[in-house]
Amino acid sequence: MTTKLTVWQQVRGLQPNFWYANWMEANERLAFFGARAILPLYMVYAVAAGGMGLSYAEKGNIYAIWALIQCLVPMVSGGFTDQYGYKKSLYVAYTINILGYLAFAFAGGFWGALGASCLIGLGTAIFKPPVQGTIAKASTEDNSSIAWGIFYWMVNVGGFLAPMLAATLRGETDFKLVFLCAAGVTAFNFILAIFFYKEPEKSPDAKPKSAAQTFLDTITTLKDKNFLIFLGIFSGFWFMFMQLWDLLPNFIDEWVVSRAVAPLFAWVSSGSVLANGYVKPEVLINIDSAAIIALMIPISWLTGKFHPMAALIGGMVVSVAAFVGCGVSTAGWFVALAIFVFAIGEMMCSPKFSEYIGLTAPPDKKALYMGYSNIPFAVGWGLGNWISGNLYERMGSKINFARQYLEQTAGLGAEQVKALSSEKVMDAMAAAMNGGKGGTVEQATALLWDMHHPWKVWVILGAVGLAATLGMAGYYYRTKGRAAAA
Repeated sequence: MTTKLTVWQQVRGLQPNFWYANWMEANERLAFFGARAILPLYMVYAVAAGGMGLSYAEKGNIYAIWALIQCLVPMVSGGFTDQYGYKKSLYVAYTINILGYLAFAFAGGFWGALGASCLIGLGTAIFKPPVQGTIAKASTEDNSSIAWGIFYWMVNVGGFLAPMLAATLRGETDFKLVFLCAAGVTAFNFILAIFFYKEPEKSPDAKPKSAAQTFLDTITTLKDKNFLIFLGIFSGFWFMFMQLWDLLPNFIDEWVVSRAVAPLFAWVSSGSVLANGYVKPEVLINIDSAAIIALMIPISWLTGKFHPMAALIGGMVVSVAAFVGCGVSTAGWFVALAIFVFAIGEMMCSPKFSEYIGLTAPPDKKALYMGYSNIPFAVGWGLGNWISGNLYERMGSKINFARQYLEQTAGLGAEQVKALSSEKVMDAMAAAMNGGKGGTVEQATALLWDMHHPWKVWVILGAVGLAATLGMAGYYYRTKGRAAAA
């Protein structure tokens, strides 16, 4: 795809509602990613350390249910947004999200975390179709590539600032303050929705429908087999993709030695580094959003010169390689570099996915079709977390490996090992090393890495992403004739 308009002409052609929608999206992402940045740690940290004391499997199960709600509900809520109004959907979404963040601030145990997650997932699900539908309505075929690039850039402005602010707010273990601030940021979006954002005009061909008819139309629209195949293939990619945020923080927290890169992050913000001299996991992962803020617009302009599917597949290839790279080393600088490369792939493929669906959607069903775009998120994110949580519990958890060492190698009794709290296990292992002479926690970590090879988790997850990439290449090869005609 090429365009004769300059970048500035494309930007000037975007409607005011486009910018208001981006502002609301940035605020929503600021709240959402602030909470999500600390949740992988908050859920599994011991209660004594300010966390919820859940297992990795329980965390994975919560994320799986959260994913299903957040990604499947837009398939229905998108149709209701088209029928009953974009602003009404935004009001409902903000209210539910505020309740969800407040619930997390005071939640306890598995069921409390699950309830709060479901509220946030539902609110976010209702929020997505009107905002994404506004982007599709406020842009044209001439400027859709730059429009979705700007939108993705704004998403990552919130996504970049959120972990930095969350890391500062939480200190070492004060997680609850982050959720209270997320609720406040969400409440601010009411001002934008009420006083600035304008209800998009309905298509002249749109006819009033009952709630039942709207629901039936939403379900029966899923008849395009090629479209469903496209969504199904991309589900495998999201299976891998979302683990960068849901599982990598735990991997970094347990395995990565980031002391060498800590001075750089401390120079940016003193709240980015823990007392032990390591970079906070949520801050290290924030390299992804920082790279997107710096490079999204030029990469969006560049990929606009290619067929959307070609750019999509190229980005998938880069993302898969970088994703595996994130988990094959304990060196902080190597993981940081892999996250940066992952961001390059993400910038190439993720906006193209939304752009493709936005361009092919009928004018009166933009929000509905953008709701369909969440199917791969639902399948990939939900199934990915359900599997990866249990996978990491068995093949990646340093604490579990350390307990095995204490029982099988150091000779401690099973009950004695079980009685150790999670924050004391590594100290106990370090003290038991070298025949009781002791060692450091870092030496204990290196020993467990060599014994159990936790990098295998990332190879397994990456293999799923690779299979999806090959599937997408095959899909493009078989359908490119019809796509060119369209």
